[in-house]
Amino acid sequence: MGRASARRLGLALAACALTTTVAAGHAVLQRAEPRVESKLKRAPDEVKLYFTERLEPAYSAFRVMNDQGVQVDRRDSRVDRTNPALLRATLPPLRPGAYKVQWRVLSIDGDVTEGAFTFRIE
Repeated sequence: MGRASARRLGLALAACALTTTVAAGHAVLQRAEPRVESKLKRAPDEVKLYFTERLEPAYSAFRVMNDQGVQVDRRDSRVDRTNPALLRATLPPLRPGAYKVQWRVLSIDGDVTEGAFTFRIE
């Protein structure tokens, strides 16, 4: 292995180690229902966000917005009682179009994370 290849490999390993260390202390979105960037034939009744860590219920929530930025969920976002790493909210009947889920959570270890993704109803 050449000197340049060894250096690139070392940098790549260092980046992986740093990423693992940073991510280990935060609640990261593991999966979502509906799935991130999905196209649905039928509107869902609720949105479920599964995280890698337990969430602090008082400071964890999300919103579902239409393409005009208007909140369309029933404003009942909450941490699930039986699964403290699950955040869920119910939806009224939705029209075809694009929707954005914007979340902000506090894990029980005190770290705040936030993010967003979209889904589309055809």
